Amino acid sequence: MDKDYSSLTPEEKKLDLFLRQKRTLDLFLERNAISKAQYDKSLGDLIEKMGMSVVYNL
Repeated sequence: MDKDYSSLTPEEKKLDLFLRQKRTLDLFLERNAISKAQYDKSLGDLIEKMGMSVVYNL
């Protein structure tokens, strides 16, 4: 995101947090720190708990 973080709306901050957490999961999977099953479970939980199902399914 190119805006100053403090100027982001709460929704934009939430999306940024979601994307950063998803990136961390991606890196764990890429480096074999977690299994595909663990990744799928964690990502599903993250999407559900953060209410990102509409955003993530785009």
